[in-house]
Amino acid sequence: MKTIVVVPTYNEKENLPAMEEALRRDAPGTDLMIVDDASPDGTGAIADALAAKRPDSMRVLHRAGKQGLGRAYLDAFRAALAAGYDAIVQMDCDFSHDPKDVPRLLAELAKGADLAVGSRWVAGGRTVNWGVGRRLISRGGSFYARTILGVPYRDLTAGFKAWKRATLEAIALDEVDARGYGFQVEMTYRVHKRGLRIVEIPIVFVDRRVGQSKMTGGIVSEAATLVWKIKRRVR
Repeated sequence: MKTIVVVPTYNEKENLPAMEEALRRDAPGTDLMIVDDASPDGTGAIADALAAKRPDSMRVLHRAGKQGLGRAYLDAFRAALAAGYDAIVQMDCDFSHDPKDVPRLLAELAKGADLAVGSRWVAGGRTVNWGVGRRLISRGGSFYARTILGVPYRDLTAGFKAWKRATLEAIALDEVDARGYGFQVEMTYRVHKRGLRIVEIPIVFVDRRVGQSKMTGGIVSEAATLVWKIKRRVR
């Protein structure tokens, strides 16, 4: 499969070069797309410099400003589909998602999954360097969304995913409304409602090693209220 890894960035100058190197090493044969929201720290310029060294396998999508994680992914998905990619992986730049797991996700697509999710909350999955409060928020958020939406998936807020082209084409990207972390819930639920096959594989999620977390109280609140909107809107 012609595959691209999509990595949104905002102030990730310390992490981006190492992530680009790790993906070349650990996920050979995959292309890379950086989606930068005009990072004040110069991440976008670093991305351009890296892409200039590998013009056939790396591209940079610059956006005018910070418009939300969901919109970053949607813009990237549309660009990747237009470029003819068969599989699209989404992941964070801060090494909370391990580049070594990219081939594991892609292997699930090759075996027939329509969406492969790197899950913290299935057997074998776990988090590292998280406090009790954050684990409760994440586990509780997934349980809350799972209960309201009536789905079996353990990690609905997961952001490490591999998509088949046909899956993204089937779920009406123009209708996706969420901008923050609720985007992860909505996208998985849309796949579920289409009757497509979703597979969760265990991952070890390590808290970011450099920089500041993008998680805020507003993001958590948005995700909680959005679940009810998703249930009403998505058919």
